[in-house]
Amino acid sequence: MELRCGGIGSQAVGRRMDGDTRDGGGGGGGSSSGSSSSKDAGSEDYENLPTNASLSTHMTAGAMAGILEHSVMYPVDSVKTRMQSLQPDPKAQYTSVYGALKKIVRTEGFWRPLRGINVMVMGAGPAHAMYFACYENMKRTLNDVFHHQGNSHLANGIAGSMATLLHDAVMNPAEVVKQRMQMYNSPYQSALSCIRTVWRTEGLGAFYRSYTTQLTMNIPFQSIHFITYEFLQEQVNPHREYNPQSHIISGGLAGAIAAAATTPLDVCKTLLNTQEHMALSLANVSGRLSGMANAFRTVYQLNGLPGYFKGVQARVIYQMPSTAISWSIYEFFKYFLTKHKLENRTPY
Repeated sequence: MELRCGGIGSQAVGRRMDGDTRDGGGGGGGSSSGSSSSKDAGSEDYENLPTNASLSTHMTAGAMAGILEHSVMYPVDSVKTRMQSLQPDPKAQYTSVYGALKKIVRTEGFWRPLRGINVMVMGAGPAHAMYFACYENMKRTLNDVFHHQGNSHLANGIAGSMATLLHDAVMNPAEVVKQRMQMYNSPYQSALSCIRTVWRTEGLGAFYRSYTTQLTMNIPFQSIHFITYEFLQEQVNPHREYNPQSHIISGGLAGAIAAAATTPLDVCKTLLNTQEHMALSLANVSGRLSGMANAFRTVYQLNGLPGYFKGVQARVIYQMPSTAISWSIYEFFKYFLTKHKLENRTPY
């Protein structure tokens, strides 16, 4: 991303912050008298923008992106969880996202689609802070290792996969609590009561029962997501400037493609997280269901191949604006915080 901000004499100075080493015709590196004629006379004295945003900037921007993304899209996420139910209660069968939201609000109360949002916000902040910071630093390091000028799609995919390991370690317990509270007729009225009950009856392992499935889903999801986002940015924003429209378009399309491709894994993850009683009874599963292979078999046994794509519409509708919000908020805060730090250092 290229940062542009006003400086002394209101001249514009641009330097990339994403580790891209390609020549962008931006701010110069020295104080030679042979500066480009497009610069004002005093531009050589202006402090250069940092080539890369700081770790704290990536973490702060990532935390804000995660919190806002999950908060705005939480009602749709609640619908997605219910639509992925393998054997839903007759009162909780839905044909569309809008119809589901309307029915939930009418029959269960206005605030019902938001139950569990507090635990999601608590998990999303630190998880996304580590997620974006790890991605940016790994991407820069791997691009150097591969000696690739600009962006290597392989580097982006690997960096996204590594970032997912940290993100999911924090988010998995929050996902378990959130999804149990989102289900129809959930016995849990608060996040704390859900945590206490699960801990007492199923042990600490219940919060990570779907972790391997989550990673198996999210590693390909994030690889597709980051590779697609960076590829689209090269097409619509080749100079990597701060361009909100390009971040929204690239983020939305990347999220939609990755979401559709990984829906079968998300269905299995939801089953492992919720331990849906009616579904497990029909599948003659005694005790607790664990393991991705067992989840795949159970889904196929109950619903066949179509079962792997239950809730795909809700998942794409959720992920498309979700990733668009996440990238636009993240890039904005990365731009804003770096600009703010620069202005605080600038002598007047």
